[in-house]
Amino acid sequence: MNRDAPLVLGIETSCDETGVGIVRGTDLLANVIASSMDEHARYGGVVPEVAARAHLEALGPTIRAALAEASVDLGDLDAVAVTSGPGLAGALMVGVGAAKALALSVGKPVYAVNHLVGHVGADLLGGAPLETPSIALLVSGGHTSLLLVRDLDSDVELLGETIDDAAGEAFDKVARLLGLPYPGGPEIDRAAVGGDPAAIRFPRGLTRPKDLERHRYDFSFSGLKTAVARWVEQREAAGEPVPLADVAASFREAVVDVLVSKAIAACSDLGVPRLLLGGGVVANRRLREVAEGRADAAGIALRIPPLSLCTDNGAMIAALGARLIMAGHEPSELGFGADSTLPVTQIQT
Repeated sequence: MNRDAPLVLGIETSCDETGVGIVRGTDLLANVIASSMDEHARYGGVVPEVAARAHLEALGPTIRAALAEASVDLGDLDAVAVTSGPGLAGALMVGVGAAKALALSVGKPVYAVNHLVGHVGADLLGGAPLETPSIALLVSGGHTSLLLVRDLDSDVELLGETIDDAAGEAFDKVARLLGLPYPGGPEIDRAAVGGDPAAIRFPRGLTRPKDLERHRYDFSFSGLKTAVARWVEQREAAGEPVPLADVAASFREAVVDVLVSKAIAACSDLGVPRLLLGGGVVANRRLREVAEGRADAAGIALRIPPLSLCTDNGAMIAALGARLIMAGHEPSELGFGADSTLPVTQIQT
């Protein structure tokens, strides 16, 4: 095996996107994603059984497309990496089973890695080396987590996470009550154009002094979602029009304010002048704008991977697998399984 710049194929099937990526060391060769989002849109959210079946149908063609894009053959690979958790159990099992079969068929080792740490690994591709320690804010449909990354392949600490809805879930639910399609993030982004983010002071969950004592780095968006629903209901009951742009902009501002404030606080509290953003919600332009402004004001170096590497993808999994190989870690035993609640501290299964 080439441990200096291993050629690794990564498979990601934790939710509704079938991702296959190929890297050589820290160089990205292919990043192919087949999304089943349209299939879930009719239900207003991800349906686990639909996601698992979509992965079964898409995985073969996606692997072939990635190999073609990278201009490599299966026999050229040094290893296969796969997301073993966290995520939807059925969806994860599809990827894990495929990775094991693929590795066995070509006689290559397999590395089972953590999905959340993979989002941090996306920052390894095509840029300056990731400096550690770093604070990582991961924001997606299923996860909102704040991490302290001391060493990407051996030491990741969970500082805080959502205690109810993830940020992406809150966007989806608020979009639904505003009559907007799924997925909610980009729809609310569009609806907020021209809106006043200060028009309505929606609550910022877990930011009061008494909450910060116990939940300094934790997140809660369920109360915010309810506050938006009550505000809209009151307007409608009074026969008044609902100012969609103002509601969308004010809701988005509340979410962004909490996310960025807690991330900057973690950097300040722990003396870590580096912040990495990851996850699909990072596509939200207001989140990026506020993070850039506040990080700059606080003297914190902000890193955001290309948007194509922020959503769930196989390239980040391949990158983390390559990092483990280059750091001298042994492959995973083939007895590993899918773990829907895999803790972020367990980087490799």
